[in-house]
Amino acid sequence: MNAPDLTNAAARKPSAERQRVETNKLDKRLARLTGQAIADFDMISEGDRIMVCLSGGKDSYGLLDVLMKLRERAPISFELIAVNMDQGQPGFPKEVIPAYLTERGVPFHIVNQDTYSVVKRVIPEGKTTCSLCSRLRRGALYSAASALGVTKIALGHHRDDILETFFLNLFFGGKLKSMPPKLVSDDGRHVVIRPLAYVRERDLETYAELRAFPIIPCDLCGSQENLQRKQIKLMLRDWEKRFPGRVETIFNSLQRVNPSHLLDRSLFDFAAVKATGHAEPEGDLAFDDDAGLSAATTVTMVPFDIPVRS
Repeated sequence: MNAPDLTNAAARKPSAERQRVETNKLDKRLARLTGQAIADFDMISEGDRIMVCLSGGKDSYGLLDVLMKLRERAPISFELIAVNMDQGQPGFPKEVIPAYLTERGVPFHIVNQDTYSVVKRVIPEGKTTCSLCSRLRRGALYSAASALGVTKIALGHHRDDILETFFLNLFFGGKLKSMPPKLVSDDGRHVVIRPLAYVRERDLETYAELRAFPIIPCDLCGSQENLQRKQIKLMLRDWEKRFPGRVETIFNSLQRVNPSHLLDRSLFDFAAVKATGHAEPEGDLAFDDDAGLSAATTVTMVPFDIPVRS
């Protein structure tokens, strides 16, 4: 048996200096993208008291960490309070999040509400629990926000979540809709923000590893591998591997919507369309004549399979 090539193995292993440089670049990228989203959608104002919903997953830990760093050099003053919800899951490590937040010096509040028993009682075995679980959790967090007197509720959804939601609505809901970066809560009493709207999930995964966050997995739903969102996630990751840049282009398209070139009569007054005899700067351009799409003529279109609800 040949001895392992330790020389090559060492060469392949990133040096400490390279790791430091990459970590620094990641820190700056997360701060820049989060700061840009906050500015673009006017998410945070002077004097805001922001409730950061901390689930124990990589996304919410990353959100809290980045907001803490941005607050240190922000031109405005705002407060952060972390809120975690104990849903009564058997074996849930209650001490992990409070210990982490205490060590970081972050004010926090724990909401204790047994939604686990409700979900298990209402949802038949083997069926998807996510929808009911989300509704129950959302209601409890809204109540906590009112009690704590917060002005904003910050959630850890990222760019990939927004894209996945867009395709879920497109394929299964029959509508063009995604996750807004800023909205009013269901009860009309709170403003909800998603500061990580521009951040890629893989960056948050790397960041969580580097920061060694004490991750708590959500296993309430068990091993529901056929969830539609997971199928969409796999589709997007496959596209990113085979067609680099495609996912980024789709995300950018969500910020450049042209209602006159869709079919929603509530967004555009088609009845008022008249020929004026004058060239319209924003008028219709045929697909082949659009300079921005000229590269599309070289793209090979391939079919893809989308799971259909049985």
